Amino acid sequence: MNILDTIVAQKRKEVALRKQQTSVAELEKAKFFPNETLSLKKFLLDPSKTGIIAEFKRKSPSKGIINDRVTVEEVTTAYAQHGASGISVLTDTEFFGGSIDDLLAATINAVPLLRKDFMIDEYQLVEAKAYGAEVILLIAACLTQAEVKQMAGTARKLGMEVLLEIHNEEELDHICEEVTLVGVNNRNLKTFEVSIDTSLGLINKIPSDKPAIAESGISNVDTIVTLRSAGFKGFLIGENFMKQSSPSIAFADFVNQLKAK
Repeated sequence: MNILDTIVAQKRKEVALRKQQTSVAELEKAKFFPNETLSLKKFLLDPSKTGIIAEFKRKSPSKGIINDRVTVEEVTTAYAQHGASGISVLTDTEFFGGSIDDLLAATINAVPLLRKDFMIDEYQLVEAKAYGAEVILLIAACLTQAEVKQMAGTARKLGMEVLLEIHNEEELDHICEEVTLVGVNNRNLKTFEVSIDTSLGLINKIPSDKPAIAESGISNVDTIVTLRSAGFKGFLIGENFMKQSSPSIAFADFVNQLKAK
């Protein structure tokens, strides 16, 4: 099995266990469940913001520990203060060192929150809403077209937006009406090779009413300038900030460079 298959197999076991621990009825009683959500789509299209979805990520399968010394609160607060259009929080424990509680910790910010995980069951959508997520990620590489449509529809009924992540031209077929935003991951989840050519090759095939987000492999402002001129509205960046001793300072510096362009 490749790493994606391994992660999904583990995720199925994990979700089955979580269902036993906390029922949907209990999740629906959570403080955040009835709340109105902020729109990532609106934030990305707001010219006064950076377009950056800044990510909190402790580790990854390809890089190991990235940063396990900083807190969700300090990093995401800096992201919000310096103009992030959205905040992405990795909630996978086994492979990324995160937890659903990290999402909860990030709710101190008035910026749209994306739950970044491998969503394979509708239970995870209810869980995401209960813990303060306003956007959920669906990865085309581990879902069928029918599953994307079903899960995206459920997420929208719960009041959340949906970011569909694709990696190649074949996965364009997963885009459906229920999807709000389309992300192009420049990292091949099976080989972990990264190239922004992936984004540049797909941008003109993404429906214009679904803002496009470039993900992975963005480490300098010139790359954002290139991607923005190609038509991208959002830029998901995590490792570039998290690998620094102070992600907060790294993000602030990056935004200042971007403003100078």
